[in-house]
Amino acid sequence: MSKAHNAVTPGGKSHKDDTQPVANPHGVSAYARALTVACRTMIRPLGDRATVTEASMPVVSGVINNLAKLRPTPRGVEREEVRLKGFRIEIVRPAGARSSLRDGVVMYMHGGGFFLCGLDTHRPVVAALARRTGLPVVSVEYRQLPETDIAGGVADCLTAYKWLLSHGADASRIVFAGDSAGGYMTFATALRARDAGLPVPAGLVGLCPALDLDCTEKRAHPNYHRDALIPLSALESVVKLGAEVNGRLDPDMSPVNNVLAGLPPALLIVAEDEVLRRDSEIMAQRLAGAGVPATLEIWRGQVHAFMAIFPNMPESRAALAHVAQFVRARLEAGQIARTA
Repeated sequence: MSKAHNAVTPGGKSHKDDTQPVANPHGVSAYARALTVACRTMIRPLGDRATVTEASMPVVSGVINNLAKLRPTPRGVEREEVRLKGFRIEIVRPAGARSSLRDGVVMYMHGGGFFLCGLDTHRPVVAALARRTGLPVVSVEYRQLPETDIAGGVADCLTAYKWLLSHGADASRIVFAGDSAGGYMTFATALRARDAGLPVPAGLVGLCPALDLDCTEKRAHPNYHRDALIPLSALESVVKLGAEVNGRLDPDMSPVNNVLAGLPPALLIVAEDEVLRRDSEIMAQRLAGAGVPATLEIWRGQVHAFMAIFPNMPESRAALAHVAQFVRARLEAGQIARTA
């Protein structure tokens, strides 16, 4: 791991100030600067004006998913679609690779604010992970709002995990990963699996993850005003629609508030100025307190979920290389444990 990584180990502390080391201290690429400007001047203003409702969700989702289909098909991979009860998964393998699910797998859960995106929008980042790890990556198109609530999405991800286990994949060779809302699914599904008596996966990767549905901490953080992409009001609207019951949010809906002991090692990657940075800082600190090894990376000059939006940016390639390194380390640790 790079020296710029902020490794949070049992008994350690998670820094919450701007003096925290960054993973890319040697400058920001022109691509990342252009993406930030585009988000700050075009996408964020639209988000600030838009109102998230049950009626608007399918409309916006349809537009985004149709636009995603115009992107070139990722090269160097082979795809296989599998239909489960009420949703799809897509197995993406490096072209020509003979590896099976038994050899190791990344289960990827896409972001999109719990109501956007799916297989089409996130195929580029999934393909990038398949090529970098040499492993099958199972992309889960869990149901979202308004079709189901956030808990329903978690249930689908747990179903996908059970499918993997029943098809020869060993938990010690499975790593969960996801960006944004998919980062929420990553941790929430691991917690559900543990509490259901299932074996936990070998590792967890949160890419700019949403881990605290209560936005109080985020509103008090300086990044509330700095984030170039996410209007916090939109996330609050989604939480009201997808998680609150009679106007009340159960604290246990947020992974940061759960008992974290027993979870596998985690890698958290966030943008320095994004509003969800606070979620990862809290999670890293609480994982450490629970005795769970965690690494927190802060990336300068990036927007929320940068590695999923444009996987080919220099910073995205570097961040995904760190993910691949983490995945290989976790699988190797599982192999050692099984043969010891």
